[in-house]
Amino acid sequence: MRQQFLLIILIVSMGYTLSSLKINVNKAEASDTLPVANVVLVKVSGLANSYSFSVEIESPDKGCSQYADWWEALSEDGKLIYRRILAHSHADEQPFIRSGGPVKIDPDAIVWVRAHMHPGGYGGAAFKGSVKSGFKKAPLSPQFAADLAKTPPLPDGCDF
Repeated sequence: MRQQFLLIILIVSMGYTLSSLKINVNKAEASDTLPVANVVLVKVSGLANSYSFSVEIESPDKGCSQYADWWEALSEDGKLIYRRILAHSHADEQPFIRSGGPVKIDPDAIVWVRAHMHPGGYGGAAFKGSVKSGFKKAPLSPQFAADLAKTPPLPDGCDF
């Protein structure tokens, strides 16, 4: 009887340890997630091959150590069309809108608009559409054209 009791205690304590371990692993995975910048609105004005894009971004900026450092327009096949460098953190201005151009596309060209976060990279909400049909939020993999994170133009530091 004493051996059965010890065996039950051992099994119960192993189960408790394993469930605690699982919880700790899940917590570690969640804390390793890097912050991302989300595009929340895209507006376009101007003429064909010379558009101005106004992009609204929401990001967990904390200063130069963590901030949205650019937004960009990409072709459907992942070629960089335009990049608007953001020279500083917007910790006290959320969400914020920054315009850029000229964006050289035809009115019916389908493009992606996404933001990049320092140091998190790509992965936030993106918009897809055309000047002609408008832009809507659409799922985009963080790995889509991820090599563009190393392609100029790139930020030359952070002002504040």
